[in-house]
Amino acid sequence: TSTNGAGAFGASINILTNGLSVEPKATAGISYGSYNTKRFNATFSTGLMKERWAFEGRLSKIQSDGYVDRASSDLKSYYLSGGYFGDHTSVKLTHFSGKEVTYQSWYGVPEAVLEGNYIGILQLMANNGFTTEQADNLRFSDRKFNFYLYDNQVDNYGQDHYQLHINHEFNDQLNLNVAGHWTLGSGYFEEYRYADRLTDYGFTTIGIGGATITNSDLIRRRWLDNEFYGGVFDLNYEKDKLQMTFGGGLNEYKGLHFGEVIWMQYAASVGIRQRYYENSSQKRDGNVYLKANYQLTDKLNVYGDVQARLVDYIGRGRDNDQRIINFDQSWNFFNPKFGATYQLNDQSNVYASFAIGQKEPNRSDIIDATAGEEPEPEVLNNLEVGFRRRTSNYALEVNYYLMDYKNQLVLTGEVNDVGGSIRTNVPDSYRMGVELSGMVKLMKSLYWSGNVTLSKNKIERFEEVIFDYGPSFNQFNEVRTEFKDTDISFSPNIVAGSQLTYSPISNMEVSFLSKYVGDQYLDNTSNENRKIDAYFVNDIRLNYAWRPKFIQEINLTFLVNNIFNELYVSNGYTFGYFAGQNYEVRENWYYPQAETNFLTSLTFTF
Repeated sequence: TSTNGAGAFGASINILTNGLSVEPKATAGISYGSYNTKRFNATFSTGLMKERWAFEGRLSKIQSDGYVDRASSDLKSYYLSGGYFGDHTSVKLTHFSGKEVTYQSWYGVPEAVLEGNYIGILQLMANNGFTTEQADNLRFSDRKFNFYLYDNQVDNYGQDHYQLHINHEFNDQLNLNVAGHWTLGSGYFEEYRYADRLTDYGFTTIGIGGATITNSDLIRRRWLDNEFYGGVFDLNYEKDKLQMTFGGGLNEYKGLHFGEVIWMQYAASVGIRQRYYENSSQKRDGNVYLKANYQLTDKLNVYGDVQARLVDYIGRGRDNDQRIINFDQSWNFFNPKFGATYQLNDQSNVYASFAIGQKEPNRSDIIDATAGEEPEPEVLNNLEVGFRRRTSNYALEVNYYLMDYKNQLVLTGEVNDVGGSIRTNVPDSYRMGVELSGMVKLMKSLYWSGNVTLSKNKIERFEEVIFDYGPSFNQFNEVRTEFKDTDISFSPNIVAGSQLTYSPISNMEVSFLSKYVGDQYLDNTSNENRKIDAYFVNDIRLNYAWRPKFIQEINLTFLVNNIFNELYVSNGYTFGYFAGQNYEVRENWYYPQAETNFLTSLTFTF
């Protein structure tokens, strides 16, 4: 709904802080699993003190060596909150912070390595100009291959969040919620570069012993300092058959991107730590909305929702590849939604809705766009019709959806120089399908729930653009190929999930979880040579809770993931180019997922 602010075409996450805990409570949890995965977390809550005050907090730390070679992670966070809760007014102040240091592995694993194709591996090394060290790493690796070898090739980033929430109840029918927020973020990723040109970093050539040095190994850091602040509100009215909300928000984001060289092989006479690129962006986003639910009859409920949104986006400076960044764009969006629900009986209802959503391109869409092209906002017309039924023994839901897009920003299958997915507009496309979900109580202690989505995801006309660099790699010619009625990348036609849960004794559950994901294409050409194969993965989870006299509860969870050791990949990317008309290169890189692995968790509640 419009409460989320900007339109969300796919999944969206609403980050909510904990609700008020009336009684004092504390928990401590530890976990250990495969790949030396360790987790510790602790929480506390004072409960409601003097019927007015409450404080709570949380602390967590996660470390893992990772499935992929050297892909370790170290994450830590904390959360603190305190508030006053009156009869009609509450004021709550929240602060939480987190930091991660993660070894990079976004380069992926080449298809030739996954297939054990030695000739393909040799061709890959030749096409990419690998050093001896890089070539040895590739030759002697398996599906855990990591392209990066430098010991501090890490992503190091942290954020601090501050929030103030004020709620006031004027009477039984009217209440107001106001919140202000401020987020500060800062971090970098560090990488070792082989034989980069000095001029790419603003350095002049270096003369050593009569030789002219034009290239050098170096270590660089690419920084992001960002700030996000603003406020949101909603005024809620409810009386008789009417529920109404008027709300909105005003937010601003500022981001500063820059890079610096911290070490260079030939740096004796060259100053380092100077910024070799710097650019900034500023985004202002304001919106207001009005939504209402009305119980038209005993069985018919109707709702409407209209949102007006204004976005200003400015970017200035020079990017990592020394391209000039210079954009100043504004968008005005009007996003209406309306629908109805009809109650067939106490157990069943049908519903229908129609919505228009519009969303602006993001920063990477703008700066990664093909030269001469300017990304457009995407427009979604979304129709949904469904049926729901719930009884004491089973539940069933069927939903049909048609998502008709204008200028949808679809993934091209390529990634940029920081591992981010590249998107491009397509004029006309759609996603259409049926979602089925259900739950059934097979017997007193045995439950089954499942879901499946059957869909068709198509682009009416897609133009692939790759480049021909010529036999001597001194040209830059576009090669355009048109495809019609082609599949949207990374959009499987079948997705299904299942959970079978059995409770053999009191306070114990054993669950068998299954997930199936159909074939997905890596790009928008529907080429069978560039796709992610379907996979079917199964897990087992055991949970047992007991309540001894000296503690409120002890909870033990044991999870075995991928019990049948399925060798599968869940994501990837592809790219291609020509080196003359008769020499075409296509490379697929994938992200293999872990084989059979386990995680054990123990939680104490006081």
